[in-house]
Amino acid sequence: MALSHLLDTSVYCQPIKPRPLEWVRERWTDLGDDALAISSICEAGVLYGLELKKSQLLTALYEGLLKERLRVLPVDSGVVKHFASLKAWAKANGRALSDFDLLVAATARAHDLTLATLNLRHFQGLPSLTVEDWSQT
Repeated sequence: MALSHLLDTSVYCQPIKPRPLEWVRERWTDLGDDALAISSICEAGVLYGLELKKSQLLTALYEGLLKERLRVLPVDSGVVKHFASLKAWAKANGRALSDFDLLVAATARAHDLTLATLNLRHFQGLPSLTVEDWSQT
């Protein structure tokens, strides 16, 4: 199956949350791991969170449930071009968006993937980006 969705960190980390959202699990299962990917930026965010928490339980959950589960898309020259375009658009339109969110969005755009998020406001309105709100049932 071809890739269709890029998960942002809010969706990707759900399996290791104390109370993961059931509808996220259902949507993930419906699509299947082969249709999903993450950005290397998302992976970095999760690993950073694990370093901060220093939790053996969370690390074990990550290693058992997430590590190497999905394809990780790198920040390459194609992504960087989309990032520059999105960052310029955000500045011109008075949108203060984090570079990490813009890199994730640029990764989705560069690979023509739908971005799945629980934080729609971080990505809503970005040009040439399809966003799916997984915060709703």
